[in-house]
Amino acid sequence: MLKSTHVPNAAQEEILRLSQQLSDLEGMLRAQNDILQQRGMNLPTDALEQCYYVRSDLGSLARHMFDEATELEQLRALANTIQLLNSSLEVDQVLHEVMDTAIALIGAERGYIVLRDPHTDDMRFRAARDCHRETIEEDKFTVSQTIVSEVAQTGEPVVAGNAVLDPRYSAEASIVMHAPRSVLCVPLIYKESVTGVLYVDNRQQPDLFGDKELSLLMAFANQAAIAIENAYLFEHVRQTLAEITEMKELMDNVFASIASGVITADADNMIVTYNQAAEHILGVSYQDAIGRPLQSVLPAVFQGFDELMASVREEDRQQVVEAESVLPGRGAVHLNLKMAPLKDANNITYGMVLVVDDLTEIKKRDATLNTVRTYLPPSLVRNIQSIDGLGLSGDEREISIVFADVRGFTTFSEQLPPEQLLEIINRFLSVSTDAIQLYDGIVDKYMGDAVVGLFNTQLNPQRDHAVRAVRAALSMAYDVLALHEVLAPEHRLFYGIGVDTGYAMLGNVGSPSRREFTAIGAPFNFAKLLQENALAGEIIISEHTYERVRDLVTVEALEPRKVKGYTDFQVMYLVTGVQKRRD
Repeated sequence: MLKSTHVPNAAQEEILRLSQQLSDLEGMLRAQNDILQQRGMNLPTDALEQCYYVRSDLGSLARHMFDEATELEQLRALANTIQLLNSSLEVDQVLHEVMDTAIALIGAERGYIVLRDPHTDDMRFRAARDCHRETIEEDKFTVSQTIVSEVAQTGEPVVAGNAVLDPRYSAEASIVMHAPRSVLCVPLIYKESVTGVLYVDNRQQPDLFGDKELSLLMAFANQAAIAIENAYLFEHVRQTLAEITEMKELMDNVFASIASGVITADADNMIVTYNQAAEHILGVSYQDAIGRPLQSVLPAVFQGFDELMASVREEDRQQVVEAESVLPGRGAVHLNLKMAPLKDANNITYGMVLVVDDLTEIKKRDATLNTVRTYLPPSLVRNIQSIDGLGLSGDEREISIVFADVRGFTTFSEQLPPEQLLEIINRFLSVSTDAIQLYDGIVDKYMGDAVVGLFNTQLNPQRDHAVRAVRAALSMAYDVLALHEVLAPEHRLFYGIGVDTGYAMLGNVGSPSRREFTAIGAPFNFAKLLQENALAGEIIISEHTYERVRDLVTVEALEPRKVKGYTDFQVMYLVTGVQKRRD
């Protein structure tokens, strides 16, 4: 410890040498005096006394010089430590240096520091160390809270030469349990406020701390409080800077990742910020946009754009407009422009922000959805998230096909004028269309008086497609009977319906200017053959379909009436009713 590391200088060594010589001289004089006394003589009475006093004065001088040298060494160590403290800005490192130095300066055994919480104003434990420069955990370091609280409240230091016997603190549980002999506790004061308390003790030696140690530790504590505050301020600045940096990076990332083009301009309409989305939408790079007039970057989307920008600034209100334009390298685009005044913290307009949304793909999608709506009922159209992901260019999958054709239509059409004929046939086609869409099927096509419904395509994926197809056929047959109730007897017609299940290729066919979604493959042809085998009002299903719906309907197995080259076509099933539900 600093208190015991003093090395004597040359002057102290000389004093010690003279003291030793005087001691030797005094011994010789005493020996000579004994010899003289045996012969009846004595040395002068003050000779030995003068040697004693000279030797005593030399001893006092040596002790005084030792104390002065020790104090000087402590002050030098204090100055060096203060310089070290002020050179560090890490809070924990500063606190450890404070504790280690305080313990070493006055020969304490251990030390403890508490600091005031700026939010709660309570004193909070921060560090505890021992004379070996080791950290002591908070739960293993018990101090007199009375002493610490007294110093924190009054700002006055406390010195206890023997805390066990001191009537002020001897009754404290911590004093009784740990029995510290010497205790010294001083405040940490910064700008006339107590910011913490520094406590040191020694459990072995009583009366170790006096006025000199108190003055030394108070001087150190004053500097330590400044060093601790500087470290806290630096930590706060560093944390604030890190938060600002993190926030800026976050804002930059958010700004860059916004799907909309975001442009800000100053009072002179010069571009200040310009994100990546704006680059992509407008086809103008960041380097070519920053610092240029806003009008040079935006296309001439419509007449009156300058007047609209002026109204945003002058009338202090937002403006929203959609416009079509032609951009270099992109062609025709459809843009949505939102303009709003840009204000500072005092609500003063100093610029304008422009948000650009590219609606081109949305418009194209809406056009495609309008086409899809001709295939699908509204409930299915609402579920489509992406047209591009539907695989309309071609996909082989298992489907069920309903093929329905009006029986006797050729003869019937010869008896009516075209206008009335078209009205009646449309009523039958509406019945069949409603029945297909009721079970989320899509209408593949109308073929004169015939209609084709598809189930489990890319547009309407369904696990129970066979069941849905048969239910749609049954609904079609029942609804035709209901339609007969409002038609004249001579206008009553019947559907012949065929249903098959199997693998087919589905996708768009046609030219670039006109496309049609359809199914190509055996199920389409076989469903048509089954329909041709059906008499008026009959529903004929294939063996593949029957395997999927045997628990739904009752059937009658029939031999085919027409085979058209299908040599393995040996059985078909006439739907006769619906199975009763089993409880």
